[in-house]
Formats: sequence, structure tokens, C-alpha cells
Amino acid sequence: MSETHAPETRGLEALQALATPTAVAQSAREPKRDAQGRAYATGKRKNAIARVWIKPGKGKITVNGRDQTVYFARPVLRMMIAQPLEVAGRLGEFDVDVTVTGSGLSGQAGAVRHGIAKALSDYEPALRAALKPHGFLTRDARVVERKKYGRAKARRSFQFSKR
Repeated sequence: MSETHAPETRGLEALQALATPTAVAQSAREPKRDAQGRAYATGKRKNAIARVWIKPGKGKITVNGRDQTVYFARPVLRMMIAQPLEVAGRLGEFDVDVTVTGSGLSGQAGAVRHGIAKALSDYEPALRAALKPHGFLTRDARVVERKKYGRAKARRSFQFSKR
């Protein structure tokens, strides 16, 4: 009977030995930074594309050469782009420089948030565990549905007239 249990324990030990190197590899991710010590990431939402650079600083966020309070006038949008920094506990520690194009202000704010989260995880890989559960690293793939011929919009039909 003891012989039948021996192969099982060897198999279990082999599985555990296989599981440990991957855990070490995930925790040993190296930060991705350029020569100036900045981390770069691209964030996307709807048709907006945000190119984000983060570097250690005083917490200044610049969007398309303007301050965030000027570019994103609505407080909800400013709160939205600060969420990854708040969750990571790094609010006020990084200067963020953003170039964003396409879509409207709401889509651009979502793209900036996605880019900041990706740049933070590249700059400090340990923060990935804090950002991932909140969904900041996941690209929101929802985009506007295309208009079809024979219809007023994507799904709306023209008004029906009986006479």
C-alpha cells in the first residue's frame, strides 16, 4: 500500500516545484523606465488614445500642455484620472505628462486613467496587485456601434408611416 502512495507524493511534489518558479518570476518583474527615469504607457477608451509618461515629482498632472484643472474642468473627470494613484497610495508622488487625442472628454479621461495605471505598474511592478482588482489595467473594449444602411442610426429605424 505504501508503494501506491509514493508516486502520488512525487507527482504532488513535482507540481509544487513547478508552481514555485512562476511565483518567483511574477514577483521579480523588472521596472520599465527610460534614460530620464520615466515610465511610459498607452491608455485607450472608446476612440481616445492617451500617451502617458510618469516620473517622480510633486503630483502635477499635465494634459496636452495644460493643467488638468483647465483641460478636465468637471471634477468627476479629475477624480477619475486620479483613481489609480489613490488606490496605489502614490497620490502627489508622481508628475504625470499626458498627450491625449480622439473621442470626447469622458473617453479621454478613461484613456488617461488606463494609461496612468499601466505606467504605474511598469514603474513599480509591485503595484500591479493593487491596481488589477479595481480593473484599471483592463482596456474597456466598448466602442460605438457602426451605422447600418436602411436605418437612421446603428439600430434605430426610420419612422413608419402607414399613410
